[in-house]
Amino acid sequence: MKKNDAFGDARIKVPFIVPEITDNDKKEILSVLSQNLLTDGPKLREFEKKFGKFCGSKYAIGVSSATAGLHLSLTALGIKQGDEVIIPDLTFVATANSVLFTGATPVIADIDKEDFNISVESIERSITKRTKAIIPVHFAGNPCKMNAIKTIAKKHNLEIVEDCAHAIGAKIKNKHVGTFGATGCFSFYPTKNLTTFEGGMIITNSKKIADKMRSLRNHGITKSLESRFTQGKPWEYDVTEPGYNYRLDEIRAALGISQLKRINQNNLKRKKAFLYYNTKLKNNEYVILPKIFKNQTHSCHLYVLRIHKNKKNSRDSIFQRLLKNGIRSSVHYKPLHQFSAYKKKGKIIDKLKNTKEIYSEIISLPLYPQIERKQQDLVLENL
Repeated sequence: MKKNDAFGDARIKVPFIVPEITDNDKKEILSVLSQNLLTDGPKLREFEKKFGKFCGSKYAIGVSSATAGLHLSLTALGIKQGDEVIIPDLTFVATANSVLFTGATPVIADIDKEDFNISVESIERSITKRTKAIIPVHFAGNPCKMNAIKTIAKKHNLEIVEDCAHAIGAKIKNKHVGTFGATGCFSFYPTKNLTTFEGGMIITNSKKIADKMRSLRNHGITKSLESRFTQGKPWEYDVTEPGYNYRLDEIRAALGISQLKRINQNNLKRKKAFLYYNTKLKNNEYVILPKIFKNQTHSCHLYVLRIHKNKKNSRDSIFQRLLKNGIRSSVHYKPLHQFSAYKKKGKIIDKLKNTKEIYSEIISLPLYPQIERKQQDLVLENL
């Protein structure tokens, strides 16, 4: 089995993703195994402190996934049954699921054709008297138009929960994404720019929201595990409201600390690979290239190419050709409006014209810090 293919196919010459786990990462993981407290302990506190500092946020709360982060954020903000939350059509299903977990209804909005992020105009068309929040998703690591979204939110008294799953290191005029709304939620899934295998982080500048989410991630218990055993009787705590088991353990926190040390370096490697694709494809009349916009820092999580439809080529035929020649690619994402669950439990007000047009034309090419120039050239040759 080839080591660099996650799915065990020896024919693959260019994997879609290769998680970067270094010897130092392994050392940090092993060091945690010698301590007695393996969850909700000192490593998590250290990771939270360093991650908050990296993003320029007062508080950071480690959780088991970005999905958990979105759910806790909405719950802490009081989103409940009967409410509506506006989300983009082009996002992973976790964004919609987190809304449904609260009993609220996800309202699916269209995307912007230029950056594939949620359309500001579609947000406005999707607002009703039940709308309580917006979840902008910084798609592929490209920041949303947060100033415009904040203006809409202020006008209609709406909360903003930023889905930053793709966007560690992404900024607007040096202000990190996740700090524009009430909370920002990050993913550390194996495909992400920083991985802890599974896991996530919520950032916020509100102490009230941070305290509530810390309690909710731990069954609603008012004390952490460490404080229960170091401050009086371990069983003397309160549960003010039922919570969830959304904790982040010490092993993954230690890995996160190690990976955070080189996130800027790895994001720069991603950007170089991203720009190499753009340079080589700039004169290709059959494609539309992804952009890095002025005054924004793109985390370059995904390289999403748009293919012009024509008689000889389609997105699906290109996917098959790449795979036949040992290159993995993917599509991000199948739109929410096409899933049975969200047809039943979601709501659509806008026409979703852009998503419907773009979905059949986009393909995500391999992009990760360790990708070699010869691997990119092989991808380009087959395009």
